[in-house]
Amino acid sequence: MTKIYGHRGSKGTYPENTLLSFQKAIESGVEGLELDVHMTKDGEIVVIHDETLERTTNGAGSIKDLTLAELKQYSTGVKFNTFANYTQSWDEERIPTLQEVLELLKHTNIELNIELKTYIHTYPGIERKLVNIVHEYAGERRVVYSSFHLPSLIRLKQEDNDAQIALLLNQLISNPLDYIDTFDLESIHIDKDLILHDPYHFFKELAPKLRVWTVNEEEEMKKLLQLGVEAIITDYPEMAISLATTVNQ
Repeated sequence: MTKIYGHRGSKGTYPENTLLSFQKAIESGVEGLELDVHMTKDGEIVVIHDETLERTTNGAGSIKDLTLAELKQYSTGVKFNTFANYTQSWDEERIPTLQEVLELLKHTNIELNIELKTYIHTYPGIERKLVNIVHEYAGERRVVYSSFHLPSLIRLKQEDNDAQIALLLNQLISNPLDYIDTFDLESIHIDKDLILHDPYHFFKELAPKLRVWTVNEEEEMKKLLQLGVEAIITDYPEMAISLATTVNQ
């Protein structure tokens, strides 16, 4: 049964990577959440997609150059005031720490995909900090770490041999099963266009090992549900859950 993961929460209708967005995705009935992490100047793990503040907040600067206290000054909701569901309360949303997200999930069994944004800034020590936070606050929750940056995933396995890791792909590779076996990957997280237009059928054969992003069109969702991929990662979890219910009946 294909699972539905909310991409940065419920990104299509709420401000991405906020506690509000994660809460709305939870309420929609997702089986998993996807989020992105960076590390602040003072070594805190925060949940935000970009290396910089400008696109999603009313602040400016790089995450690596600012402390958590400095980041908490800025709104992560005000830039999304054109969304249909916008209310002024969104302006009070702030960049959450990973710990805050795990505390939000405390009484759920929702799976968590933590993407390490380490392909521009490697954030020395981020892997150890991540593992420590997850061990302390995630309980028995299933957590999968993903990244485009393979060295980060290898360092995670060195910190915790039981860590489940997934390689992010947005381009074709040869013999993906060899990658899975060699690097002990739990799965591959793949751009939807690669599997939907896979000329060698490498990826279709691995459907149960694939989480597919970012799938927002109904017809694409239906195709991937029929292929039986492990999970669909989407900005619109309510739509995907509705379709999954129909296809799985």
